[in-house]
Amino acid sequence: MISKKQIAHVVAVNMGYGHERPAHTLIHLAYKGKIVIANDYANIPESDKHLWESGRKLYEQVSRFKKVPILGKIAFGIMDQLQRIPDFYPRRDLSAPSLQLWQFYNLIHHKDWMRHLIDDLAKHPLPLVCTFMTPAFAAEEFGYPGDIYVLCTDTDISRAWAPLHPKKSRIKYFAPTGRVAERLKLYGVPEENIELTGFPLPISAIGGVEPKNVHQDLARRICHLDPRKIFTTRAKKTLEAHMGASFEAGIHKKNGKPIHLAFFVGGAGAQGDIGAEIIKSLSCEIKRARIKLTLVAGTRPEVANYFEEEIKKSGLAKERKSKLIDIIFEQNRPAYFETLEKALRGFDVIWTKPSEMSFYTGLGLPIIMTPPVGSQEDFNRQWLMQIAAGIDQLDPKYTNEWLFDWIASGALARMAWNGFIEAPTHGAYRIEDIILGRPNTIHELPLVV
Repeated sequence: MISKKQIAHVVAVNMGYGHERPAHTLIHLAYKGKIVIANDYANIPESDKHLWESGRKLYEQVSRFKKVPILGKIAFGIMDQLQRIPDFYPRRDLSAPSLQLWQFYNLIHHKDWMRHLIDDLAKHPLPLVCTFMTPAFAAEEFGYPGDIYVLCTDTDISRAWAPLHPKKSRIKYFAPTGRVAERLKLYGVPEENIELTGFPLPISAIGGVEPKNVHQDLARRICHLDPRKIFTTRAKKTLEAHMGASFEAGIHKKNGKPIHLAFFVGGAGAQGDIGAEIIKSLSCEIKRARIKLTLVAGTRPEVANYFEEEIKKSGLAKERKSKLIDIIFEQNRPAYFETLEKALRGFDVIWTKPSEMSFYTGLGLPIIMTPPVGSQEDFNRQWLMQIAAGIDQLDPKYTNEWLFDWIASGALARMAWNGFIEAPTHGAYRIEDIILGRPNTIHELPLVV
C-alpha cells in the first residue's frame, strides 16, 4: 500500500529527464518531500558543479549536433562508444571496468567528487535511492552509513552502472526489466543485491495494487483506438476477464472525443523538427476535431516557442485556444513533472524517442518511436518491439495517412493492451516494500529478456 512516508533520500541528476522523472514518482517516499538533485542543490561546491556541468553540456550539445550530416554522426558515435552496451550473448564475464567507470572513480578518489553531498545526506542516514549510479558510488566510497540503492532507468545498461569492484560492493539494485537483472549478474553484481521491481510509474495513474485507474483508462483507450472493433471483438473474452466492468463500460460508451496524441521532445531539446512535421500533417485533422495533439516541450522555452510559431504557420490559432492543439511547458522540472502527471491519463498514444518514456507503455499506452539517440535507446526500442507495445514512426510528413490506418486496423489498441500486459506497472509499490522490509504482495514480473 503506497503511503506518504519520508523514508529515503531520493537522489537524481538533471541530465535529460531520464533520471529525474522516475525520482519524481518516488517523491512520496522522499525525506522532507523533496528530490535531491546531485548536480544542482543548495551550497553545492563550485568544483563539483563544474564537473557536472561540463558533462551535461557536452551530452546536450552532441545530442543536438547529431543531426548535422556526417560530422554530427561521427561526434555522437564517439561519445556513445564510451557508454556502449555490449551484446548480451554469448553469456560471459563482463565485470572488467569500462573506461567511463574508471573516469567516475578517478573523480571520486582524486577530486572528492560528491563528498560534500554524501556528508550532508549522512546527517540523516536514511536509505539512499539513486536514479543515477555515480552518487551511489560516491556514497559507498565515502562511507555513507545507510543502505544504498540504485534504480536503473533503461531496459538494458552499460558496465558503468555497476561498481568498480561489484562482488565486494554493498550497493543494491532495483532492476526495471529481467534483462537488466541478468545483465547486472554478468557485470559481477551478486544476485542477492538485485531486485526485479519494474520501473516506477506515477501512482496517480495506477490507482492501487489493484490498478483501478489503469483499468478504467485502458478500457476507454482501447475502445477509442479501435473504432471498427477489430481488436476488441477478437480479444473480448480476455479483455472482460482482466478489466470486467471497466471494459463493459468502455465498449458501450459513445466516445465523441478526438484521439489524443502526445508528442514528446527529449531533455536535450532534440527532434523538435519532427513535431513541426506532425503539426503540418495533422492540421486538417485537428481542425476537424478528429485528433487532439499535445506537444510536450518540457522545460525548453526555445522548443515551446518553436511549436507556437509552427502552430501559427499551420493556421491553428483557433484550435490552440480550444486546446485541440496544446503545449506542455513549465519553467522548472518539478512543475513539468506534476503537469505531465495530471495530463497523462488523458493521452491515447505517446510519440517519443525510446527513452525512459518507453516504460509508460505499462499504463496501457502504445508508443510510436522516433529514431533512438544512443545505445541505451537502441535497447529500449528493441524491448518495445519485443513486447509488441511500440512501433517505429513512418514519415512524419504523412502522419495524417498512416496514423489513421493504424487506428482503423486496431493496431494501436492491440499495442496498448500488450504494453499493459507485458510491461511492469507497479515498480513504485515494489520499491517501497523493499525499502520498508515488507513482503512483496504484488504478482511476479515477467522475465522479458
